[in-house]
Amino acid sequence: MSASRSGRIRRAGSVALGDFLRREASAERAALGGGERPSVAAGQACRAKKGEDFALLKPACERRPGAPSTSFSAFALFDGHNGSAAAVYAEEHLLANVLGCVPADLSRDDWLAALPRALVAGFVKTDKDFQTKAHSSGTTVTLAIIDGSVVTVASVGDSRCVLDAAGSIYYLSADHRFDANEEEVGRVTECGGEVGRLNVVGGAEIGPLRCWPGGLCLSRSIGDQDVGEFIIPVPYVKQIKLSNAGGRLIISSDGVWDALTAEMAFRCARGLPPEAAAEQIVKEAVESKGLRDDTTCIVIDIIPPEKQKCTIESPKTPGKGLVLLKNFFLRKTASGSLSLADKDNYPEPDFVEEVFEDGCPSLSRRFVPLSHLDYGCIIGAK
Repeated sequence: MSASRSGRIRRAGSVALGDFLRREASAERAALGGGERPSVAAGQACRAKKGEDFALLKPACERRPGAPSTSFSAFALFDGHNGSAAAVYAEEHLLANVLGCVPADLSRDDWLAALPRALVAGFVKTDKDFQTKAHSSGTTVTLAIIDGSVVTVASVGDSRCVLDAAGSIYYLSADHRFDANEEEVGRVTECGGEVGRLNVVGGAEIGPLRCWPGGLCLSRSIGDQDVGEFIIPVPYVKQIKLSNAGGRLIISSDGVWDALTAEMAFRCARGLPPEAAAEQIVKEAVESKGLRDDTTCIVIDIIPPEKQKCTIESPKTPGKGLVLLKNFFLRKTASGSLSLADKDNYPEPDFVEEVFEDGCPSLSRRFVPLSHLDYGCIIGAK
């Protein structure tokens, strides 16, 4: 199955005429440059087993300090393995490396156009710099950058990012486990690597697919210098633009996704603010499978201006404003759940516009000349 496919679950509920007209008016204001930016609220939760998961939550960043017009938010999850050194290093340096590849004085449109390639450059630079530390650890990375209604996600590994936007579930990251990604198995074997399961006495094969030498279950990561050239730091990148409906993002380590489907995660956290939602998702995952691994979850709500007012204005019915806001993101779902295999069976959601998508492992193909990028920060992969 290709990791680049997306899926959705349609949810019941109609849009009132008044809400529709307000949404259209807001869209017109935004098109004319007079629209308000959505607000961002986030929370995280973690249950530690090995102490190798790390999270980055920066809801208020500026590309140019003191210039609110250059503001954006950044959230990332780092699920380390074979030690925490790679995860710690990536948490401390990745965002700065990404921003270092893009001039700070770009217009917003140019910044958003340059961002997907800057993310690739930042991931590769972070990996190359970490190699000089002579550590054998590695880490998954899923980094989401939110600028207004535009969400850009870059990922290596299996810490997936999913979006609930106006009743649809949308997949914004790739799963780079060999068991879940036939394209990556093909890439590694075509390059001369070996992908197989662990052999035990008697010739039986057990466990997940791994790349040999090294035995890593992931085809892409940062770090892992002792597993050979087949494991690369080049991320899958997806950039989308939300409608005025806003949305909720969940970024979680495999401790969550091994226990819950995306639909289950959104459903169990319905009606909760981000911090409590993250706690509930982690709780559900641990209760389902036990604490077998570090289990971390980040929940981010992207709240459009008209919905922000629901919590400020005094509603006619006590508590109605808060209920409307919760129901806006988290309407009742249809029965059933969405598995990874189900993703191919659903079309693109109507409330999300896909702007950019690329998971190609080749750096030469990813870096089509773009004048805004500082190519001095781009050094080859492993």
